[in-house]
Amino acid sequence: MDHTTASRTDWLLARKALLEREKALTRERDALSRQRRALPWVRVDKDYRFETEDGARTLAELFDGCTQLLVYHFMYAPDWEVGCKSCSFWADSFDGSVAHLRQRDTRLTAVSRAPLGTLLAFRQRMGWSFPWASSRESEFNFDFGVSFHPDDEDGVYNYAPKRFAAPELPGLSAFIRDGETVYHTYSAYGRGIEPFNATYALLDMTPLGRQEDGAGDTMAWVRLHDLYATA
Repeated sequence: MDHTTASRTDWLLARKALLEREKALTRERDALSRQRRALPWVRVDKDYRFETEDGARTLAELFDGCTQLLVYHFMYAPDWEVGCKSCSFWADSFDGSVAHLRQRDTRLTAVSRAPLGTLLAFRQRMGWSFPWASSRESEFNFDFGVSFHPDDEDGVYNYAPKRFAAPELPGLSAFIRDGETVYHTYSAYGRGIEPFNATYALLDMTPLGRQEDGAGDTMAWVRLHDLYATA
């Protein structure tokens, strides 16, 4: 491999210089988080209904007693045979977070438009256990900018005109509940959801990084985790 090498002394100098940038980024990230938390809340007045393992539920009931709710908008259209491989890449990190989030009065659930039975069968195949709800009987996914009607030529994704045709796109939305009143506080799309991918965070610490610098689909390497052995 063709890469710069150095003595331990020179490496330490370079590492300390990088550390200053890392600390600055940490401070900026903390400031950004404060600004995110300071965003105004928007009351959710529409009566969204979801299919869950425990029966029909409202958006307020998806909180399952918690004050905060995180919804991962998992790409899974009603006619798809399997869930999106990229969303599955993200979802592989969810189960370990569920209990910790609960201790912070926060529930995490995935929401998709596919029928509940389809979602649960795919979840079983993947070995996951996080909550997953179907929104196929409501406009929830459309209203929160991750599902699109075929004739929607003026679709908006990530707060800008959608640049390509796609019936489903990923995202994450945050909500807070005050009694039975629910407020939408935040949504992230596109690369804005990268912080929620633990594998990417780990790869970013390695000398070769994500190895996605080529042209075209940089995530072409990603598979459902049970297909890597046969890929």
